[in-house]
Amino acid sequence: MMKRFLALLLTLSLAFSLAACGGDSGETTTPPASSAGTEAGESAGDPVTITVASFNIGNFTEAGAWDSLITAFNEKYPNVTVEIMPVTYADGDQQLTGLITGGGSAIDVVFEGPERIISNYAKEGLLVSLDDLWEASGSDISAGIAEVSQLDGTYYMFPLAAAAHCMAINYEAFEAAGALQYIDEETRTWTTDDFVAACEALKAAMDAGTISMAETGIIYCGAQGGDQGTRALVNNLYSDYFVTDDGSSYNINSENNVKALTLLQDMVNDGTMGVSASYAAAEELQAFANGTCAMTFCWNYSNYTQYAEQAQFTPFAMAFPSDDGVPELEMAGPYGLCVFDTGDQARIDAAKAFVDFVCNDATYGVEAVKTTTFFPVHADWGDIYADAEDADIRAPFAQMSDYLGRYYTLTPGWVNQRTLWWQNLLQPIMTAGADVQSTADAYVEAANAGMAG
Repeated sequence: MMKRFLALLLTLSLAFSLAACGGDSGETTTPPASSAGTEAGESAGDPVTITVASFNIGNFTEAGAWDSLITAFNEKYPNVTVEIMPVTYADGDQQLTGLITGGGSAIDVVFEGPERIISNYAKEGLLVSLDDLWEASGSDISAGIAEVSQLDGTYYMFPLAAAAHCMAINYEAFEAAGALQYIDEETRTWTTDDFVAACEALKAAMDAGTISMAETGIIYCGAQGGDQGTRALVNNLYSDYFVTDDGSSYNINSENNVKALTLLQDMVNDGTMGVSASYAAAEELQAFANGTCAMTFCWNYSNYTQYAEQAQFTPFAMAFPSDDGVPELEMAGPYGLCVFDTGDQARIDAAKAFVDFVCNDATYGVEAVKTTTFFPVHADWGDIYADAEDADIRAPFAQMSDYLGRYYTLTPGWVNQRTLWWQNLLQPIMTAGADVQSTADAYVEAANAGMAG
């Protein structure tokens, strides 16, 4: 079992990366209290120490980011010592693999997402159930997030924060090109026809010298970084999905997805869309910030804070275009916590109390969410950034959460298909003029083959 787990972790270490940013204050309502405090003993009990492995999510980059949360937790649970072990996406999987395969009792809690917590730890039987926490405090969490927090009907992750990936446009370039007429500025949505018309207007303005930039947008396919953007672009254009409804097959060769890929190929051919086989999202974002292209397909609050200061224009967050004007966006996260089955009931109870406190406390849970820079999964907590200095900047990203769609990334073979996506699908279609249907069929065949191993 551990040999297979080791292989999974080492593979995943190459597949996931995140960006980091900060947050401010807000008001919340109190979620229902959990029973975990009674199990662990809120004010008394034998001393117990738990270790929390924290991936670098948002501003949780150093152990000190947890200090105020731990101080508040210890006011309620003075007998529990919480030790934070920061881990990064560069080598965190190797660190944890060594600790887990060395006996499995060195780690009590991991802070990450379902790709690791559910797809790896839960499937390997390493975690304890968090059903009691969900029963007490999970009623206001969306069904989509609840679904990916469990395995075979048992909850193994309690989520803390999530957000939606979106895209953005250069507002002034669109204005100069007369393309603002093709977007709904209030809802930040647009149709596929409007997207095409906007790109045509931008191209005409570029050709006329009205705006100075090289491309309307760039379909990047040089590596997997930011691949959620190109996936969402293709899936939304004609309102289809990346995997089938039952999750048994990848779906990019469906009629509507092939239609979307064909549209983008045609746009590349006629110059109303750019493409780069040497760019991943980081390069595309830099081109957007530099004014080289008029839109980016990889945008969120994190990227705003990283690139907006470089931009001599207004980056205007937008949902991806869809034929019916109703987008379905991919989710960043959800990020949450799990509890390892160490065989020590006192540590398990203390770990569950810590998870409950971080994810459900009306004051410090909000603080934890803000440290991630994302948005709370508790609907009852409302707009936690309403009083923030940058509330107006955060508001569009909060609005994008209304358009969250299905969560695909727990589909078996996910790591394998990520390389196939940019290398075997986008590159030949967008840069070499490959036949769309046969290329999509070959991608699905290879991606489905990866489901088994």
